[in-house]
Amino acid sequence: MECIVVGQKLIRWSGYSGSAVALVAFLALAGAGRAQATVYTLSGPDATVVGEDQTIETVYEDTLYDLARKYSLGSEELIRVNPGVDPWLPGAGRKLVVPGRHILPPGPREGIVVNLPEHRLYYFPKPKRRGPIEVITYPVSIGKMDWRTPLGTTRVIGKQKNPVWYPPESVRKEHAEVGDPLPASVPSGPDNPLGLFAMRLAAGNGTYLIHGTNNPIAVGLAVTHGCIRMYPDDVAALFPLISVGTQVRLINQPVKVAWVDGELLLEAHPPVDAQGQSFEPDIDQFAEMLRTAVGDTTVAIHWDYAREVLQKADGVIATVALAADDPNVPEPAVPESAPAPEPAPVPATDPAPATPSAAPPNESAGVGR
Repeated sequence: MECIVVGQKLIRWSGYSGSAVALVAFLALAGAGRAQATVYTLSGPDATVVGEDQTIETVYEDTLYDLARKYSLGSEELIRVNPGVDPWLPGAGRKLVVPGRHILPPGPREGIVVNLPEHRLYYFPKPKRRGPIEVITYPVSIGKMDWRTPLGTTRVIGKQKNPVWYPPESVRKEHAEVGDPLPASVPSGPDNPLGLFAMRLAAGNGTYLIHGTNNPIAVGLAVTHGCIRMYPDDVAALFPLISVGTQVRLINQPVKVAWVDGELLLEAHPPVDAQGQSFEPDIDQFAEMLRTAVGDTTVAIHWDYAREVLQKADGVIATVALAADDPNVPEPAVPESAPAPEPAPVPATDPAPATPSAAPPNESAGVGR
C-alpha cells in the first residue's frame, strides 16, 4: 500500500517588516517569494511519509536563504543538501536539491510535535467527523548553547497577538556583555524578536514560547533562548489553528525509519545534545538505532550504504533495505551517485543511548527568543 502523499501548498504572508537589528536579513529576504506552509492529506492512519523531493534551477537574484523560506525549509536544511554552493550567491542556472519528503515523527499523531534534531514542527489537526487526516509542517529554530529547549510533553497555555517582550535579567546581562544593552521591555513592532504572534507553553513555568521572529534568516538554526521560533508567515498561519490546551510534544529523534511498499526508508539528521547543539553522529549508535527500528523483521540491509546515509545525516530519505522472507535475498540497489561496495557486517555495538531527558529549565530559560 502506497503511503507517500504529495500535499497541497498553502501560500500565506503576514506582512513581514525588517528592523535595524535584522537589516541584513531583511535585505536578503525582501524580494523572496512567499513561504509555502505545506498541508498533507494522509492516505490513512498508517501513512508514514509525506511530501516529495524536487530539483529546482536558480535565477540570478536567488539566495539559498530566500529559497529555504519559499520552500518551507530552514536555511541550514537547504545548505546541507547542496554542499559547495555559495548560499548568498549560488548564481543563475544552478540546479539545487530541495528536500521535501519527511518521515512522520514517532508517537501519537495529535497536537504539535517538534523534533529538535530535524528543526521541524508537525501539527496534526483533530480530524473532522469522516474527514481526512492531515498534517501541517514548518521549519523552526530551537535553543542554543546554555538555553536548551526542553524535551517531553507540555501544552499551550496562552496565545497573544502583538506580544511585548520582557527580556529577563539574565538575557539583558548577556547582551550588555557584548555591548548590545536591552531595555526592560520591547513593544510589538519591527524590533521585537517575538514577531507578531506568540503561543506560551506550560514548560518551565510558562517561560517557553512558540513565536515568530524579526530575523527570519536564522530559522532552522539553534539560536534561540530555548523558545521555538518560526518564519513570520508560518506562525501567522499556525496561530489561528491552535487552541489553548493543545498538546505539544518535544522530542529528540535524529534517526527516523519507515516501511513503504516493502522498502525500509531512512531519514537521518545531525543529532543534538542536551543544549540543542548539533554534533557529529556516532555511526555505531546510529546503526544500533536502525537495528532497533527494524526489530525482528527479516530484511536485507545494505549496511555500507546505510552507514553512509547515517554519516551524511542530511535529512534526505534513502532506501537502505528490502523486506525479505529469505535472508539470502540480494541487497537493495544503491543509487548511482553512491558507491556500491560489497556489503559488510557491522560489528556489535553498545545499545543506543536513551533520548536525553528534559532537565528542569532555569528561571530565565525560554524568555521568548
